[in-house]
Amino acid sequence: MSHKAHMIGAGIGNLAAAIYLIRDGGWDGEDITIMGLDMHGANDGESAATFQKQYGYTDLSNDRGFLNRGGRMLNEETYENLWDLLDGVPSLDDPATSVTKEILDFDHAHPTHDVARLIDSATGIRNKGDGLDYKHMQFDNTDRELLTKLMALPESKEPELDDLSIEQWFAKSPHFFTTNFWYMWQTTFAFKPVSSAMELRRYMNRMILEFSRINTLAGVTRSPYNQYESIIMPMRRFLEGKGVKFVNELKVTAFVFKDTAMRDEIVVTGLDYENVRTGERGRIEVSEDDLVFDTNGSITDSSSIGDLDTPVVEDTRYAPSALLWKQATEHFYDLGHPDKFFGDRAQSEWMSFTVTTDSHELINEIARITKQQPGNALNTFVDTEAMLSLVIHHQPHYHAQKENEGVFWGYFLFPREKGEYVRKTVMDMTGREMLEEALGHLEHLDATGALAKRRDEIMGTVVNSIPSFLPYASALFNRRAVGDRPLVVPKNSKNLAFVSQFAEIPFDMVFTEQYSVRCAQIAVYHFLGLPDSKLTKMHHYEKDPKILAKAAVTMFR
Repeated sequence: MSHKAHMIGAGIGNLAAAIYLIRDGGWDGEDITIMGLDMHGANDGESAATFQKQYGYTDLSNDRGFLNRGGRMLNEETYENLWDLLDGVPSLDDPATSVTKEILDFDHAHPTHDVARLIDSATGIRNKGDGLDYKHMQFDNTDRELLTKLMALPESKEPELDDLSIEQWFAKSPHFFTTNFWYMWQTTFAFKPVSSAMELRRYMNRMILEFSRINTLAGVTRSPYNQYESIIMPMRRFLEGKGVKFVNELKVTAFVFKDTAMRDEIVVTGLDYENVRTGERGRIEVSEDDLVFDTNGSITDSSSIGDLDTPVVEDTRYAPSALLWKQATEHFYDLGHPDKFFGDRAQSEWMSFTVTTDSHELINEIARITKQQPGNALNTFVDTEAMLSLVIHHQPHYHAQKENEGVFWGYFLFPREKGEYVRKTVMDMTGREMLEEALGHLEHLDATGALAKRRDEIMGTVVNSIPSFLPYASALFNRRAVGDRPLVVPKNSKNLAFVSQFAEIPFDMVFTEQYSVRCAQIAVYHFLGLPDSKLTKMHHYEKDPKILAKAAVTMFR
């Protein structure tokens, strides 16, 4: 009897699962179907016109320029599964080269070295060699004690952190949230004080290698273009060449489960669906020998965009991918609690904006003021209420970007707060106003006054500034307890796996391509009957005495 794989969601997790089935399971691609509402999952990056058409926006007047709702920072040392998987996927620009080699070669030729990581209105860039210099973590002894205690907590004792926020863990030392370390850590990874202490613990251990170089972000691995074009498109093209079927604009609305004698045995026998364009409804029959891989939560669900002169209109719908997960929990008791991640937007929401210009004047001005060339990661304005950060990409960031065009990105971690220069909440700002808010901070930093004098000229080069509201952007960091995320392959599941940032695997850290790809490998290997010993080996830098010694020195730096 032939078997088939039904994959719900077209993000990197299911693309990876399909590759593992083919590469390590010997499956025919024709037996795999990937169903998605879009063509990229959370790793997006495309023209505004394409995005608007894909998501049915008809109320925006400006479809020029480019859009990426978020940015993905890769890491060479800790994304073991990603690099192993992409080593067998050909680059679209050079099919003789793997995607892994293409990315790492590019990164080694353009290493990240941030020289304007933290900026404030009083002192400017915090790199002047004084006590504010962001090479100093600025911990006091209580900060060090609490952070060390958190890092040293073994995974077996994670239940001690159930539903505990970072703010609660550091309740005895509110000073922690005024340190250079916290400003850098929260805006590099998008943590908030209300985020999970359990996730901070995992990050501190998994990313301990980056602790000593967080001030320059030297550990950030950059792809030649945005991650959709550099990673997702090559994976899709590779799978299409293997015969994998992609079905777009299809939303799976419910699982149909077999009524088994063992009431806790999970067997999917059907998938109810709706075509989001035509409204057509139907059911996909699933054999007991088939496999179902579900993306049980997406951080870009229910997002909304505006344009240069249009603010976003908040999409208040519950995340569609989590709604399907929630339907499964109504049948089985041990599949986690989606409301912990998708029921409180205050923990997870933020706003980004993507700026496209028809000259390089603005990017050149930003480089002059920050003394940082495009491509060198993140500039955070630490005393902004909404916590504004800018990312000036290595140019070009899109294959279709014209020679004269510039593209960069920014985000506000607290979109319900007001701007310092545009006295509105970020939620109510147009794309133009978000850019003007950023320019206000840059002008304050510019001792020459040149940017302010050229404001009208610079604004005249702006093609579009697209605001994107992401209500669940940091949902994977929401406060949680052990058991709130389902296992990748739930206990007693015969053919259903969860492959996403909201499934539970030991040790690894969410908000990374690595996590989704490892979920995929765990699921596929389980169903193929391959032993855990065959899983891609992961580094444990938190057990390396030299790296721990370096981290200890950094704590006192």
